[in-house]
Amino acid sequence: MSAPDGLVCSGVLRRLAGLCYEMLLLSAVLTVTLILPHVLLGAFAHRLATTPILWAHLFLVLLVYSVWFWSNGGQTLAMKTWRIRLVTQANHPVRPPQALLRYLLCWPSFALCGVGILWALIDRDRQFLHDRLAGTRLVEVR
Repeated sequence: MSAPDGLVCSGVLRRLAGLCYEMLLLSAVLTVTLILPHVLLGAFAHRLATTPILWAHLFLVLLVYSVWFWSNGGQTLAMKTWRIRLVTQANHPVRPPQALLRYLLCWPSFALCGVGILWALIDRDRQFLHDRLAGTRLVEVR
């Protein structure tokens, strides 16, 4: 679907494929930034992190990863591979506060049985609910 500014909005299947690839890449990122420190903590301090600590660590690692890439070039590693870029509705680069808002809106979008992803099936521009609410959109990089 073409946007008024001539950019082509990325298709739902392309975004879902990019999301699957992103999860694969994030498993490696999380192994290094989440699991490894906690294994070392357990090995040397003989203590295990509590469940809330682990969830908070996961949340923060994903926050830093997402907000950094979205506000510095508009593309995560997987988005570069699938030639997808995150921009504002006005086709400007996403600033950190808007990237943070999108990140925070992604959590309920996925946690509520993927309702924010399914939203793209009824949205007039085929955007995910968190993109609609955050004022962002995913476009194809040509």
